[in-house]
Amino acid sequence: MEIKRAGSRPSGKGNTDYFTGTVRIDPIIEAAEPARVAAAAVTFEPGARTAWHTHPLGQTLIVTAGKGRVQRWGGEIEEISPGDVVWFPPGEKHWHGASPTTAMTHIAIQERLNGQAAEWLEKVSDEQYTSS
Repeated sequence: MEIKRAGSRPSGKGNTDYFTGTVRIDPIIEAAEPARVAAAAVTFEPGARTAWHTHPLGQTLIVTAGKGRVQRWGGEIEEISPGDVVWFPPGEKHWHGASPTTAMTHIAIQERLNGQAAEWLEKVSDEQYTSS
């Protein structure tokens, strides 16, 4: 058994190669091999978002605060709110982030395959982010 005490792990900033805007990442689960699960609470300031990306084994988002947006490749932008749960199947190209005016926090849960939890792609342009 291992207990991670609240506040014992520092918050991190979202890597600017993978995020646009101000993003804070707070680790929740960082399971050691052979386990594959990883989870973090991710807070996006208004207008902040991920780059387009995929997950080899899919990803679940649980919105805990604010207002956000999600989009899969070729789909419409969807608004998300606290209590919403979003599932992206393995390999589905997508992005997620805050609304233009309101911050958003979600818990992101994904599994690593051969040590990799995500494949990061191009950034979401301002035009893509604001299109409806």
